[in-house]
Amino acid sequence: QVQLVESGGGLVQAGGSLRLSCAASGRTFSNNDMGWFRQAPGKEREFVGYIRWIDSSTDYADSVKGRFTISRDNAKNTVYLQMNSLKPEDTAVYYCAARSKYTNMFDYWGQGTQVTVSS
Repeated sequence: QVQLVESGGGLVQAGGSLRLSCAASGRTFSNNDMGWFRQAPGKEREFVGYIRWIDSSTDYADSVKGRFTISRDNAKNTVYLQMNSLKPEDTAVYYCAARSKYTNMFDYWGQGTQVTVSS
């Protein structure tokens, strides 16, 4: 059974930092692009960023560029989201996802972890 499990969420003051982890089990995702998404209350899920499997290059949404960094450790089958200079508007449930090589879509999802940034 394929599983993605996020951890590391919590409550932090504005300007603070958190590092989220996404651990995969059931199969390896070393050959998959891995993405992070978030959903704030009353809003649709939005793209945060992703890391390519082939060269570990990354892309980010403009709203987090320069503050968030995605990395991966294929030996641990884990992807990370380092979040710095957090703002109250970063408050959301954060999800990691794996892109399927067959559909080219993010078909595998974790259950999410809550991040709350207080002002």
